[in-house]
Amino acid sequence: MPNDSLEKLTQAANSYKTILNSMEEWVVIVDHQAKIFFINRPYARFLGVKADDVKGKKVTDVIENTRMHITVQTGKAERLSFQKILGSNMIASRFPIVSQGGIIGAVGTVIFHDTHEWKQINSHIKALLAEQDFFQQKALSADKIKNGASFHLNDIIGDSQVMKSLSTKVTQVASGDVTVLIRGESGTGKELYAHAIHQLSDRADYPFIKVNCAAIPENLLESELFGYEEGAFTGAKKGGKAGKFQLANGGTLFLDEIGDLPRSMQAKLLRVLQDREVESVGGIKATPLNIRLVTATHRPLESLIESGDFREDLYYRINVVSLTLPPLRERREDIPKLADFFLQKLSRRTGRRAPKLTVQALTAMLAYNWPGNIRELENVMEAAFYTSNERKIPLSLLPSQLASETSDYQTNPTQPLTNLKQGTLKEQLNEAERSIIQAALLECADNRTRTAKKLGISKSTFYEKLDKHGLS
Repeated sequence: MPNDSLEKLTQAANSYKTILNSMEEWVVIVDHQAKIFFINRPYARFLGVKADDVKGKKVTDVIENTRMHITVQTGKAERLSFQKILGSNMIASRFPIVSQGGIIGAVGTVIFHDTHEWKQINSHIKALLAEQDFFQQKALSADKIKNGASFHLNDIIGDSQVMKSLSTKVTQVASGDVTVLIRGESGTGKELYAHAIHQLSDRADYPFIKVNCAAIPENLLESELFGYEEGAFTGAKKGGKAGKFQLANGGTLFLDEIGDLPRSMQAKLLRVLQDREVESVGGIKATPLNIRLVTATHRPLESLIESGDFREDLYYRINVVSLTLPPLRERREDIPKLADFFLQKLSRRTGRRAPKLTVQALTAMLAYNWPGNIRELENVMEAAFYTSNERKIPLSLLPSQLASETSDYQTNPTQPLTNLKQGTLKEQLNEAERSIIQAALLECADNRTRTAKKLGISKSTFYEKLDKHGLS
């Protein structure tokens, strides 16, 4: 071992010797030859040895079933693995000590001294997480209890220009009672915007009722929407049942996937919207309605009108103000922030530190077309979060289609980059620069100094670019 590396190891061990000896956790440090350089008193006491006596001895001769020598050889960390010592099942972790690109030793810790202790701690953590989740859910459900809507406009993630313009339009139309049609591909967040419109409106203290037109069987749709009277049909509930229109009275009715509404129901819905009153199945008296209607669809209604599957008069009734949500491929600059949001959300749910995306992984995500949009991105982040063992998410943990799309560009540089935003060369270069900076910030855990160094630019230049791209 070079003298300077040995000196660094000595200084580090001496600096923390008092602290390490005071810990309940057991700690051992070995040099580049897997010889014990330091072992704290609690560990030595358990092994029945004196710390000074075993210094310089091979770790394999002192600690049974150790893998410290393997960590020195491979340079790979091993977290929370079982190790049997003196008849007890321990849970140990091992980490290489790296200096100037070379492995100068390894540090090992035993956090749980037997499996019973681990189970006790695990149960305690579960209880704490359950308590935390209870209060979080209680806070989140306050709005649901009040009106049924649980999302606000500030819950929608995105700093891109198209998202800022969309938020401005939502704010403008929400205050009135105008009927809104939300259009967008599957997974773009149409329901979130319906919630946000209700929360920003004067009806926010009244019910928000959601109906998925594609999820209710055709023979039940009429009774679900309009309700029914007692005895209206075989199996009708005693006393009848209020429909979604009646339940939404005074508030907002959100008809999701309205493009899937059967033709037979479209005429009945049109009549209710025109007359502003609803008559339940089996009823003889119409009930006046005071609702705001918000609808959503991922289907091309104009094409459905041409094919005769959607009524043109109903289309004009629901399409007073139209909001078109952009697919994720048209707002790529939001991908880093969305990915981090989902990872932080999983971190809060599980109590585990959120891993960071590597530049290679984020580059692949920026190149991918995301046919499933934000919903697909969330699923990809969840899978990566639970399969990552390190503090970072490498490209290998992302679905194969992301990696293959990136490699297509790398192996065929003449292929047109259709995934890039359209615009002048300057605009596309600016977008690429912004994405690279975001990726580097994520990998460096938002440490500005490290990020500037990683990008090979001065701190002043780096801060100028942060201001330029609105990332400061």
